[in-house]
Amino acid sequence: MMNAALFLMGSPDQAGWINLVFLGAIFLIFYFFIIRPQSQRQKKIQEMVDNLEKGDKIVTSGGMIAQVKTVDEDTVLAEIDSGVKARFKKSSITDVNPNQND
Repeated sequence: MMNAALFLMGSPDQAGWINLVFLGAIFLIFYFFIIRPQSQRQKKIQEMVDNLEKGDKIVTSGGMIAQVKTVDEDTVLAEIDSGVKARFKKSSITDVNPNQND
C-alpha cells in the first residue's frame, strides 16, 4: 500500500513536470470550451454586421432592438419604433437577425 502512494506522488523531480502538465491541461480546457467558441461567435457577429442590409433587425449593446433603414461606412440608421429613428455605430451592434419580422 505504501509503494502505491509513493508511486502516485512521484519523486520530487517529477512533481514539477506533473504540475506543468496539469497547468497545460487546464489551459487547453479553457481554450477549447471558453476562448475558442467566444472568438468564433465574435467573428460570426462581425461578418453579419459587415453584411447588414436594409430591413435587418439589430440588437445594440444597450439593448435597443431596431430595424435597419440605411447603412453607412461605420454607422447604421435604424428605426426603433414607427417614425423614431436613431443612428448607431456598427461597433455597438451585438446581434443581427436578417429579415426577421415582428
